[in-house]
Amino acid sequence: MSVTRLPLDGPTQVPLLHRERVEWHDHASHQLIHPSAGVLQVSTPEGAWVVPPHRAVWIPAEVPHSHQAFGPTRMRTLVFAEPVNPLRLDRPTVLAVSPLLREVVIALTGDDTLTPAQRENLERVALDQLRRVEELPFVLPLPSDPRLRDINRILREDPADQRTLAQLGTAVGASERTLSRLFRSETSLTFPQWRAQLRLHHALTLLPTGTPVTTVAAACGYSSSSAFIEAFRHAFGSTPGSYRKGDGRGGPA
Repeated sequence: MSVTRLPLDGPTQVPLLHRERVEWHDHASHQLIHPSAGVLQVSTPEGAWVVPPHRAVWIPAEVPHSHQAFGPTRMRTLVFAEPVNPLRLDRPTVLAVSPLLREVVIALTGDDTLTPAQRENLERVALDQLRRVEELPFVLPLPSDPRLRDINRILREDPADQRTLAQLGTAVGASERTLSRLFRSETSLTFPQWRAQLRLHHALTLLPTGTPVTTVAAACGYSSSSAFIEAFRHAFGSTPGSYRKGDGRGGPA
């Protein structure tokens, strides 16, 4: 993986097309990434996060990451010098975004008429809001073993793939027992738990783009819409419809 160091001089906003990618890079500063429209999938070597408009993700300084947009997306970022860490976090983390924080981020990244004093006041509000935000466990752990990486690639390309771990093992050249042990050691999840989380993770990228729930259920490998809705409710504490509207408050268990 090649990582490019990109400078960040201040707040930014970047429009992204559906499935457009920002390849692997890092920054010398901390970064808060918020999509005011669309959905972002943010990946690091350790895991991936789905970030809809009612969420943001904190990326600490020097952590390699990449982005992919789902639906037309507007990616907004705030920058914090490395000593400034209102969240006291040293790992990428998805956060709930309050209506006030959302409007502050939009103003700081999009209002060119702000005076230096107004910008400084809004930055203080953003810091205050970040000290209050709720951390959400939205991560999908990404394994490092090459065979597990191959399984990850296969199932990301088709989350509805119904092959068993033994059948996937035949495809990647490892026994079911070996792969099962590796999934537990590298992700702290069993393979069925990890695949269920991958499917729900994929659903999070589809729902805000307006894809019908029945289509999402089939694309994610569920036997019926009702089975998908029940799994989604159990994992996130809300229905797919509520999540689509930005009302969901939970994250993957």
